[in-house]
Amino acid sequence: MTVVRSTLSDEARRVSCEALQDTLVDLLGLSLIGKQAHWNVVGPRFRSIHLHLDEVVSASRAQADTVAERAAALGVSPDGRPETIAKVFSLPAPKEGWLRDSEAVQVLAEALGAAITRLRERIDATEKADPVTQDLLISITAELEKQRWMFEAANFPGES
Repeated sequence: MTVVRSTLSDEARRVSCEALQDTLVDLLGLSLIGKQAHWNVVGPRFRSIHLHLDEVVSASRAQADTVAERAAALGVSPDGRPETIAKVFSLPAPKEGWLRDSEAVQVLAEALGAAITRLRERIDATEKADPVTQDLLISITAELEKQRWMFEAANFPGES
């Protein structure tokens, strides 16, 4: 059942909504990774990293909402159910238990880097199909790249 009819062709809608669904999963997963690290970070930089992790969680959740609403506007039901995320999520995640501050920074930088790489592939895929979705993906990529830079800088010169 389609509640909303898209002005895109069926193929353009398929490409766009596949990119949006995959991005939704990555963003919801990033928010979970961020919270897991937030709850378990320890070390001398606890406070600053603890607070930065919440920034990533908030940004990821807000971006996920925008992505889901874009999919809905194109007539495709977004799927952010826990079982969907658990089934297809594949970004690097923290280990169980306490995380040294440098480990938390490293895992977030890796997860953000993987998400960015995948977003860039989706940006290419949506270029002709749907420039509006592509623009959304570009803006999300810019924010994630900023967050990744901040985490990378926090571990300079490469302690882990």
